[in-house]
Amino acid sequence: MEVSKEKKRKPGQYTKETSATEALFGPQDPPAARVVDGSRTEAEQSWEHGLRPQQFEDFPGQDRVKEKLKVFVEAAKSRGEPIDHILLSGPPGLGKTTLASIIANTMAVDIKTTSGPALDKKGELAAILTSLKPNSVLFIDEIHRLNTVVEEYLYSAMEDFYIDIVTGEGLGARTMKFQLAPFTLIGATTRAGLLNAPLRDRFGIVERLAFYDKAALVTIITRSAKLLSTSITPDGAQEIAKRCRGTPRIANRLLKRVRDYAQVKGDGTITQELANYALDQLEVDHLGLDDMDRKILTLICEKFAGGPVGIDTLSAALSEEKDTLEEVYEPFLIQEGLLNKTPRGRVVTELAKAHIRERS
Repeated sequence: MEVSKEKKRKPGQYTKETSATEALFGPQDPPAARVVDGSRTEAEQSWEHGLRPQQFEDFPGQDRVKEKLKVFVEAAKSRGEPIDHILLSGPPGLGKTTLASIIANTMAVDIKTTSGPALDKKGELAAILTSLKPNSVLFIDEIHRLNTVVEEYLYSAMEDFYIDIVTGEGLGARTMKFQLAPFTLIGATTRAGLLNAPLRDRFGIVERLAFYDKAALVTIITRSAKLLSTSITPDGAQEIAKRCRGTPRIANRLLKRVRDYAQVKGDGTITQELANYALDQLEVDHLGLDDMDRKILTLICEKFAGGPVGIDTLSAALSEEKDTLEEVYEPFLIQEGLLNKTPRGRVVTELAKAHIRERS
């Protein structure tokens, strides 16, 4: 049985896959799972797949991106060519993987799915590329985490549909050019800024997904409830939509938890009253903030007079890793206008102060 060898990393070495804290102190434990986190857990992969739309018509929201993709797909399909390579960026949970599947379904071609961290060697990528059928789709999630060597191996495959395969070793090594079937690479990333320019420039279609408005989220929640054989009122769907941070994945996760309360505490129907009760029990308030979000804002308000306070001080006061605060908790607070980053440190806004007073 093979035992995987963990890659050795020198102290202080920083890579795209490594945070600064990990580089200095070694691998860190991941933050505790949050019901309002847009990242997908392993346990969600199976049920989430059943809720995914299969056609553009069933995909609510992202109208601007969706309309452009429909044109590009229809044009490529009529010419009998693969659609140009596509890069989809945006926060987790907004539908990048779903759009890739919809594109493949509309083109009536096969799709192969992998992720950046899973492609560790050139041989693994070569095996996938050589197995692709004409016009098929290769979807790479978290493409910004590709190994540099593997990433460079993609360049010729994306541009000219060929790869170099080395046979033999030492002086007897020979390089053969292997022609690939024309294909479409769809890359998804939550951090487009980490993509190297040579890779980014090889994508002919680059689109960023935005957070969803409440109307689209209500449509998503209502559709998911139907697929889950759960009765939900329009007001109940509205209540969940208010608290899901504009993210379909969080909306579906909250829907499943509220469904549990409806079955145990109610008659199985999700009403506004029951949804409000269940979400309060889950400690998700009407702004979509959870307990840790409120703890950060309350600490800055009460202990540091609203700020400014440095990230290191905040990290020590909360007993939380600095990188976790910056990458997991702060983005949504800043986006919602509850927290500001200044050269002197973090400062809470008047909106945050009013929200904390309302909750106290």
